[in-house]
Amino acid sequence: MEKVAEILAEASAVAVEPRFRALAAGEVMEKAPGEVVTVADREAERIIAHRLRELLPVPVVGEEAVSADPELARALHSEPAVWLVDPVDGTSNFVAGRPNFAVMASLVRAGQTVAAWIWQPVTGTAYAAELGSGAWCDGRRLTHPPVADSPAQWQGILKSRFLDPATHHRLQSNARVFGHLSGGRSAAGIEYPLVATGEQDFILYWRTLPWDHAPGSLLVTEAGGRSARLDGSAYRPEAPGCEDGLLVTADADQWDRIHAILLGLD
Repeated sequence: MEKVAEILAEASAVAVEPRFRALAAGEVMEKAPGEVVTVADREAERIIAHRLRELLPVPVVGEEAVSADPELARALHSEPAVWLVDPVDGTSNFVAGRPNFAVMASLVRAGQTVAAWIWQPVTGTAYAAELGSGAWCDGRRLTHPPVADSPAQWQGILKSRFLDPATHHRLQSNARVFGHLSGGRSAAGIEYPLVATGEQDFILYWRTLPWDHAPGSLLVTEAGGRSARLDGSAYRPEAPGCEDGLLVTADADQWDRIHAILLGLD
């Protein structure tokens, strides 16, 4: 666990942090409509992938590698174990000079996330989780956060970018009972730790790219929360294209109530 944390921090120090608020002309490219990539993403992924394969020689499914060759994501289902890598989660924030970005990795065995790491370079904060063993922030074990009794006291994040207008309106209307609702930080590696530590009560995602959600989902569940599809099934990393919704809550028992409120079942 410690070795992977070191790999992420060292790759960040070499490829990412020196370019924060210092990207040169030509170092930012559009890889898809509305989505950018930088030389920092690509260099960090090369460093991390090489060192993770030295640690455990299984396929590496990296965000930038899959962007270039989508077939690589098949390894999530065809291989007994894979590494998942997001070299700069929150690239749009990174490009804009905003501090909300992270470097992430996870290990998936038989389709289930068994270990996860999140490095937040600006604050120097490291999160890690291991299936069945717990979750940690800078070596301090995360414990089940206290939960307020009333939905009027709950705070949540509704990720609306990939929602159709009608669904977005319905969810926003149903969510009026909550104390506070925001659009999030545009980086899963920043948002999931907010739930794991109890600073946010829930997040509703729609599109769930595996490198974005595998690390945080394990962190939250190992801290006492729940990450599940809207049909109630537990989160498992899926190849890009999955848009089945994902509700993440700080408290496992809280999930059913928040799910019912958001979907108008309460």
